[in-house]
Amino acid sequence: MIQTIKKAWGIPELRKKIVFTALILLIFRIGNAIPVPWVDTKLLSDYLSSMSTTVLGLYDVMSGGAFASATVFALGVQPYINSSIIIQLLTIAIPALERLAREGGEEGKKKIQSITRYATVAIAILQGWGYYALMKSANILTGTGFWPALVIIVSFIAGSSFVMWMGEQITEFGIGNGISIILFAGILSRVPNMVTMGASYIRTKGSIGYLWIALLIVGMLAMVVLIVHVNEAERRIPVQYAKRVVGRKQMGGQNSYLPLKLNMTGVMPIIFASALVSIPGTIGSFMQVDQAAHPFWYAFFRTFNYTSPLYVVIYLLLILAFNYFYVAIQYNPVEIANNLRRNNGSIPGFRPGKPTSDFITRTLNKITLIGAIFLAVVAVLPIVLGNLTGMSIQLGGTSLLIVVGVALDTTRSLDSFMTMRSHKGFLG
Repeated sequence: MIQTIKKAWGIPELRKKIVFTALILLIFRIGNAIPVPWVDTKLLSDYLSSMSTTVLGLYDVMSGGAFASATVFALGVQPYINSSIIIQLLTIAIPALERLAREGGEEGKKKIQSITRYATVAIAILQGWGYYALMKSANILTGTGFWPALVIIVSFIAGSSFVMWMGEQITEFGIGNGISIILFAGILSRVPNMVTMGASYIRTKGSIGYLWIALLIVGMLAMVVLIVHVNEAERRIPVQYAKRVVGRKQMGGQNSYLPLKLNMTGVMPIIFASALVSIPGTIGSFMQVDQAAHPFWYAFFRTFNYTSPLYVVIYLLLILAFNYFYVAIQYNPVEIANNLRRNNGSIPGFRPGKPTSDFITRTLNKITLIGAIFLAVVAVLPIVLGNLTGMSIQLGGTSLLIVVGVALDTTRSLDSFMTMRSHKGFLG
């Protein structure tokens, strides 16, 4: 990646894109350091540190620590991500949206994007109000009443909307996917905090601490290598196109392949599963159930703590389920088979139509299972290591998967731009 950036820096057009992206990220980091008024950030940080294994801990990781500081960008990209997921699901459920997405062309994409923006603002309003209610119930606010509530909630909404706008600007004028780049920058900003935690752990544990930290670093490097290999891996289904004569020209006749990536879903199943499995623990943290008065409910909510074996089992099952679900809404084997038949293409050894779609379905199921197992290992291994070492690295796998995935996608974007520019220069 470093070599790619060096080469890109030598191209004036790409240099402008890189500088523009860096300036946007600088603004993002400045916004992450500006707290909203009437909030005791010290009390808030202490309160959320006790709830690091709940859905609030996930929000804090995704925002780069801004959520625990109640900054203007505290909500980060979460409203946009939630909005995109909801609109994507509604596109499948509502025929009008499905037609707009498939047949609308560029205009349809713009309308879907516009709907996503409005949904982002609506979700930001709900999350901003919920965040304010949480701080109010925990006695974290230094000012109450209508005016402080309005300023705090509007600040969160405006900050989230501005983050969405910055992400779109990076996508259009910078490099890579803007929302992913902002998420990437937020997670990387926590590295100094992780180093501080590691140093504190060594001081507490002594010589055994050095051993655990060394094993942790080796494990992370091995996981990075695994993530890179799996993200780049794909199953290539050979496709043959029949020859046909159009006028005096002979069309087709070439061989190609249908690429199916091993990890087709990215980090989405882990994010879904983390949020869902954390909900009971979050409710239990809010309710503060007394063990003596309510032993059943206390045991129930304790089950959803990350130290519980049942938590790990439920987490694994949810990752598997969401992985299959996400692949099912992204890929339609029947539609792929019909497209191949319309273009006079066929998979060797399988007749067009149902036999082809059945083969693609079986192949997708195998690939999805391998991808789900990979995601489960990435998500669960940090939980096991965290329980063994006593360090808070439960969301480390999720963060690592996002960082490596975004780095690979950005590198590919730079490479494709440089390749296209070279071809243009050659043709010119």
